[in-house]
Parts: sequence; structure tokens; C-alpha cells
Amino acid sequence: MKDRILKKYEGNPVVTPQHMPETVLYVFNPGAVKHNGEYILMMDTTTLDDIHRLWIARSKDGYNFVPEDKPVNWPAPDPSHPETCIYDPRITKIGDEYIILYASDLSQNDVRIGIVKTKDFKSFERVAIASELGNRNGALFPEKVDGLYVRLDRPFGNELNPCYMWISYSPDLVFWGKSKPLTYKGKPFHDGYKLGAGAVPIKTDRGWLEIYHTVSQTCNGFIYRLKACLLDLEDPSKVIGYTRDFILWPEHEYEMRGRVMNVVFTCNAILEEDGNVKIYYGAADTNIGLAEGKIDDIINACR
Repeated sequence: MKDRILKKYEGNPVVTPQHMPETVLYVFNPGAVKHNGEYILMMDTTTLDDIHRLWIARSKDGYNFVPEDKPVNWPAPDPSHPETCIYDPRITKIGDEYIILYASDLSQNDVRIGIVKTKDFKSFERVAIASELGNRNGALFPEKVDGLYVRLDRPFGNELNPCYMWISYSPDLVFWGKSKPLTYKGKPFHDGYKLGAGAVPIKTDRGWLEIYHTVSQTCNGFIYRLKACLLDLEDPSKVIGYTRDFILWPEHEYEMRGRVMNVVFTCNAILEEDGNVKIYYGAADTNIGLAEGKIDDIINACR
């Protein structure tokens, strides 16, 4: 049997609704970073009113997490764009700030990319609602390219239709443009019925490493799985290699049964000093699992 690139933590799931200090229906799709010696998960939670709210859990060792007492005290929405739900945060550190891109939801198909920032994960400041309607999966690169901020995103018309990864640029995190689809060998990069950014890209000497989700159709729904690609360091709109095989897929009860069946989905990838990568992933939109692997193995699989 072929060795797995990512190995699932034997204690999975690491966070479930039963771990939460209040009754929630589901907990899933966290952004994740290391900050001041702690692992921080900023998790999607669905409360009893069926609204998604972000909730922070903390850990000293990356395996045992303690949720905070209450959801994140999120800044008030832009009056022109009331938020019915906020979810799927990707957290990028630039300087001494953490910039969070998230889905700002009016309805399932009326979604925009919101941006807030923090220095301490206690207080949060709104930056912008930074896309037109019908865009999500925003992941901000941790440094500028040619003097511009860069993000991966995924514009779409209807959630049930095919849609793919795009890239956009901004001078100030507010106004975004120069948007175009990622390409592979000169053609739009399509891998599955749908695909979109997962983790914040990781800079390596062989390219920007992006862990992404790809979606397959079945006779009665979708399956969400993870793959990886390398983007050109100077022109990250170009895919220079990707994994032909899935690197993470649903196979256990906690990944196959829940709010959304047959889903593994990530908004993060934490690179440790020893080259190990931790990926905290949403499982069936109900629990949070952990998978780990070596960054060199993931990069080699892309080439």
C-alpha cells in the first residue's frame, strides 16, 4: 500500500460540539495559527439559532484544545452589507498583525469576502468587505508580490455549479482587481468539479505551496477532499505542479456523517520548525480533525 503523505491524528476528532462550553450544533473549518506559544483555532460554530459564529479554542501542544467561554466579539458589519453568517476564516500574519479573510454571508449564493485584523485575538478591527457578491475562499499570501497584496479566491454564480481558484491583487486590502483564474501550462487550472483555496499559501524555495480542496460529484451529492499545488514565486497565478492523488479524504464516521456528508475541508496549514505541517480540518461540517505530514513530502508529490 502506498504510504500516506498526511497521517490523521489517532485522537481525532480534536474538537467536537461536546467540547464546547455552550450548546452548539456543529464546529468545523477553523483558521489556525501559532501565537505567543499557543495554537489558536478560530472555528466555525453553528449555534442553536442556525447562525454560523466564529469561536476561538487554544492549545499549548496542538492536540488538546480548550474553547473560550463565548464566541469571538466580532466587529459590527458594514451597514451596506449586513452579515447573516460569518465562516471559513483564513489567518495570515503580516508584520505584527493577523489579517483574517472570511466568508461574509447574506445567503448561500450571496457571499462576499470580508477582512478584519487583530494583534492579540482579543480585539478585532474591520478592514473591508473586499469583493463583489458571489466570492469566497479568500486566502491572503503572507507577503506582497510586486508591491501588491495577493489573495486566492473563488468567484461563483451558484454554489451547485463548477467554479475554480482565481487570484486577485490589491494595493491596500480594500480595492481588489487584476483578477484572473489560476493557470496550468497556459490553461485555466481545473481539478475536479469545483476547487478552491484551503490554507494560506506557504512560501518555499520551490514555490508557494497551497493546500486546496477539490470537489467531486456523485449520484447523490459531493465529496470534498484535499490536494496540494505549487505556485510560481514571482507569478503566483501560474501552477507549476500539483498532486495527482488526494492527500486527505473522508473515510471515518466523523468525516462521512454530519451536517454535510463526506467532507474534509481546511482553512489552514501550520508549518513547524522541524518541517512538519499540521492541518486542522473540518470533518463533515460537524467536527475538527488533525492531519500531519512533512512539507518536503507534500512538495515532492506536487512535482
